[in-house]
Amino acid sequence: MKKRIFIPLSILLCIILSFMPYLTGCHCPAAKALPEEKKIIYLTFDDGPTDSTTPKVLDILFEKKVRATFFVIGRQIKTREKILQRIADGGHMIGIHSYSHEYDKIYASPDALLEDIGLCRDAIRKVLPAFDGHLYRFPGGSFLCKQYRETVLGAGFRYYDWNASADDAVYPCASPNELYGNVVRSSADKNQVILLMHDGVGYKSTIACLPNVIDYFLNKNYIFDVLQ
Repeated sequence: MKKRIFIPLSILLCIILSFMPYLTGCHCPAAKALPEEKKIIYLTFDDGPTDSTTPKVLDILFEKKVRATFFVIGRQIKTREKILQRIADGGHMIGIHSYSHEYDKIYASPDALLEDIGLCRDAIRKVLPAFDGHLYRFPGGSFLCKQYRETVLGAGFRYYDWNASADDAVYPCASPNELYGNVVRSSADKNQVILLMHDGVGYKSTIACLPNVIDYFLNKNYIFDVLQ
């Protein structure tokens, strides 16, 4: 007769909790250690800079007096140098997202990934020579390519996913109210929120809901900060 193996509840709970960062979609291995009682919101925008969306996002951030982190696509910087400069001048943080944002090319090998990162960093440095380029966000999130996490860390980068999202890229036809609802639901009961939004082409609902999103977190007494 086979013996049954019983796992104590306390051990089982520890195992489950150890996997929570991956279940929530947030993996921030190099984030600053912050007291749990502090309520902090990190607004993050992917896929810019663009002519149609990024300036309007910056207008709102300026009006609301809050800062955000922009993970940019390198090939989109050409002809939009002034927009990238405006991001930096506004006190926002700039991170590397990709040069091409073409998954097949980026994730073909570790060398291909690092080449893509390097091209994006070089494109940013043509406009901002002092850019140190230590922040990175995997296209699609690091949970799509767990095998490359150590590659990125070993090259000296910090990568950040997210633990809340407007789902504006998932539902491109969603209304501003629907995106706002996604933000509220996905950030509920979290003291430290890394919120994913996009400033790519055509994100009109993102622009429309952003003031309400900011007001929501201000009314909840969150501190707005940028990723480091």
